[in-house]
Amino acid sequence: MHSLRSQTLFLHLLYWTGFLWLGGCVSQTSAPQAPPTQETVLRISVQPTQDIVEQERMIVPLDAHLEKVLGQQVDFIIAKDYQDSVNMLVDGRANAAYAGVVSYLEALERGVKVKPLVAPIDQYTVRPWYRSCIIVAANSPIKSLKDLKGKRVAFVDRSSTSGYLVPFAALKQEGINPDRDFAKVVFSGTHAQSEALLAANRVDAIATNLATYNRWQKQDNLAGRLLWESQPIPHAPVLVVDDLPPQLIEKLKEAFLTTPSGIKDLMGTETVGYTLVEAEDYESIREIRHQIGLTGKGSRS
Repeated sequence: MHSLRSQTLFLHLLYWTGFLWLGGCVSQTSAPQAPPTQETVLRISVQPTQDIVEQERMIVPLDAHLEKVLGQQVDFIIAKDYQDSVNMLVDGRANAAYAGVVSYLEALERGVKVKPLVAPIDQYTVRPWYRSCIIVAANSPIKSLKDLKGKRVAFVDRSSTSGYLVPFAALKQEGINPDRDFAKVVFSGTHAQSEALLAANRVDAIATNLATYNRWQKQDNLAGRLLWESQPIPHAPVLVVDDLPPQLIEKLKEAFLTTPSGIKDLMGTETVGYTLVEAEDYESIREIRHQIGLTGKGSRS
């Protein structure tokens, strides 16, 4: 994975307090610009990765923080599904998005001029990356990925990075074709729904991410067992369309980099803040999609 540039919390602190350490000297940055006008309402679509009621509750403090820093209205819109979040960027209903990496790449493929702005710093890795995983019931006889042949498996959505793309690639490497080698394939729509399917014994395994699995374990919601976990993958970015006023984009960076402790990431990540990201940080996921022939395929949940 590409290294993430200009992403230490130390540099962020220096940047936003008006000083930057360069070549052994301290230089004053330019004075902050005036707040953006009220004319550009920031409309942020949110992928429904969690329970909708929970996501709505999580939005409230983040919305208040963003509006305070930006000095203007911010509207959050929870999408119907993963594909709807991309459609909102395409048709202009949203000009920013909380979206997975695959959805970001799909938006680009559909002609949206969009760029990643920030990504959450994972509480456990203290980096802007996380891990996908496959979970089975605690008492399951399944011991390896190859044992999943002929079993019932739930993915989240074809546009989910941790809930489909990365585990799909791992299965292919083991000689398993998810399109023909499983007794049943379910696309649940959210990570929470996948957990419910496994808990109810309606599937034998689910694809999700390690942070979500750990949270379920802490809450005693799932008697599950970790079957497989991926290498690090970049966290879902907050996206903005290119035609937003540059001044608003800069203020939005400031807002996310100064997010108070306790405000939760809307995609479900347990975070210690946000860091700046760039398009090149997601080339590894683009390459995976290309290698397994998924480039250009959207969600079909």
